[in-house]
Amino acid sequence: MDAYALLFASTLSAGTVLALASLGLLINEKVGIVNLGAEGMMLCAALAGFATVVATGSTGLGFAAGMAAGAVLAGIFGVLVIWLNTNQYATGLALSLFGAGFSAFAGLNFVQAKMPTLPKYSIPGLSDIPLIGPALFNHHPLVYLAVVLALGLMWWLDRSRTGLVLRAVGESPDSAHALGYPVRRIRLLAVMAGGALCGLAGAYISTVYTPLWVEGMVAGRGWIALALTTFATWRPVRVLLGAYLFGGVTMLQFHLQASGVQVASQLLSMLPYVATIVVLVLISRNPTWIRANMPASLGKPFYPGN
Repeated sequence: MDAYALLFASTLSAGTVLALASLGLLINEKVGIVNLGAEGMMLCAALAGFATVVATGSTGLGFAAGMAAGAVLAGIFGVLVIWLNTNQYATGLALSLFGAGFSAFAGLNFVQAKMPTLPKYSIPGLSDIPLIGPALFNHHPLVYLAVVLALGLMWWLDRSRTGLVLRAVGESPDSAHALGYPVRRIRLLAVMAGGALCGLAGAYISTVYTPLWVEGMVAGRGWIALALTTFATWRPVRVLLGAYLFGGVTMLQFHLQASGVQVASQLLSMLPYVATIVVLVLISRNPTWIRANMPASLGKPFYPGN
């Protein structure tokens, strides 16, 4: 039973990375911007967060540094695609490649660095419950914050005035502009907010999930997070559930290896990416359903003069 509790706990931790990044990308896409640079932003944020914690011993400052790094890179991306009207897909890919290269170069001196010992987190009383306690109540606060964030984002997008304005910008930027809303500024703020969440996910990887720095440690999670937004049909709670599903698939490979299953480790490592492809293929079989949920202006440039 302890092995299953450990698997469930690991699923929540792994899913938190994907949930934070996917919610950030969802905010981007709700205003009509596709950002393929999540992988690069997460790598730079992972390095920024790790380096900050090594220097200060504070995970809070590490998270702040990661969010700042993600927001700055997203802001640069936003200026290029929103004001200079560069191609969103090409610019996002360039950002991803830049982040991978820059983090590898800037992180050379941190490969052997060690973080200070961080405190263990648990909820008193609840963490002692057999099976349920180790599975649910021994996590870093950010794991629970991801759940609250998904629920709060769902309410904000559906019930608040600012959330409805943000969705309106994604559905019809021309109409929002005609009503007097600053479409470009709203899009930039949304892109930077999404970048900050991707940065938080990157910092979580290097400071909590696997507290170290190695080149390319995000390992494709940015791309999976991007696929998750489509998988979840742009709905925050579905993003959360999808993140835990993919997190569970990721951790299953380690559980099977520990259980002595005679399967090549390379095949097990493929599981999360195979699952991503399978899910996207299944979803793409119903394009009408996708179009009904997808923001109408997704990936389309906006020209205020038109």
